[in-house]
This record gives sequence, structure tokens and C-alpha cells, in this order.
Amino acid sequence: MPDLQTLGLFITAALVLAMMPGPGILYVGARTLAGGRHEGIASSLGTSVGGFGQVVAGAAGFSAILLASAEAFTIIKLIGAAYLVWLGISALRAANKPLVLEDVSSTGAKRAFRDGIVVELLNPKTAAFFIAFLPQFIDPAVGSVAMQFLIFGTVSVILNTLVDIVVAYSAGGLRATLAERAHVLKNLQRTSGLVLCSLIIALVFARRPA
Repeated sequence: MPDLQTLGLFITAALVLAMMPGPGILYVGARTLAGGRHEGIASSLGTSVGGFGQVVAGAAGFSAILLASAEAFTIIKLIGAAYLVWLGISALRAANKPLVLEDVSSTGAKRAFRDGIVVELLNPKTAAFFIAFLPQFIDPAVGSVAMQFLIFGTVSVILNTLVDIVVAYSAGGLRATLAERAHVLKNLQRTSGLVLCSLIIALVFARRPA
């Protein structure tokens, strides 16, 4: 089981990522505006189911990697950390571009839920993110890698889903917010990118291999 300090650091990083304005939040907003609040929430719940499926697959995969080679596990963590820093830098760069809602049409809550599951479950970007992000907080010395992966992954999925649901509830004014308060979202995007880079760099140096 992860210790409280590691879990607290993980929750901080995961919450920053969940709140970062990006394609996921904008998609939920657009889905809600197209089909109503119930459709936006259904889509959010669907993506959470698909995301948890990715977590389960990742947990099995990383257990196999650790059993095969502890060195390979460390290399993957370092590569993943570099990828996460790149995501943070990308967020900083994206803050200089306009935020645009996707053009989606209403499909009904049941279809939105099913689409959310399929899209997230088969999304290679989601798999790449979990592979890069979650192992940064995993320590094989404290217990099962698979169990730690499942714990961190479940927390991450829950946080993302909660943020998406909040967006779905408040999406009625999302277009106005984008038009009138774009600078607020841009500042949030910049702050999220800086915090993400800082957290990951600090974590890598704190746990760099001897």
C-alpha cells in the first residue's frame, strides 16, 4: 500500500491534471450543450468506466514488467516522467491558443454512455497517460505493483469523473465563460502546466535511482 505522503502528492498532481482545461473538459461541455445535462453526465460516467478498464490493463502490464526486469521498470518511469513534463510544457504553449468547443450532436444519454466507454477504453492517449503518470508514484518496495497501480488509477479516474460532472452541471454558461473569461481559463492552463512540471521533476529527483 502507498504511504500517506505519496498518496497526498499523487492526489495533488491528479487533481491538477483533472482540472486542466483540455479536450476532455471541452468535449463534456460540448456534449452537455448538445444534448443536455443528463447526456453530459452519462458521457462522463461512460469515460470513467472506460478509464478504469485502462487502469486494470495497465496494472497487469506493469506487474509483468517488474517481474521481468526492475531496470526496465525504472527506465519506463523515467521515460514517463519526461512525457509528463512534455505535457506540462504543451499546456503552457496551448495557453496562447484559443479554446474551442468541439462540434458534437445529441445522441441520447444511453448512446453517450456507451460511446464514452468505447472511446476511452480504446483511446491510446489514455493508455499512454496512465503508463506515464501512475508509475511515478509506485514503489515496489512497499507492496504489490498491481495493487498500487489500481489504487492510484482508481483515484485518478474518480477525480477526472468528478471534474467532468461539475463541468456538465455548469456547461450552460460555458460558451459565455469562454468568450468573456477566456483569460481565467488561460491562467488556469498556465498554472496547471507549471505545477505539473514542478511536481514531476521534484518526484524524479527525489526517487532517482542510486
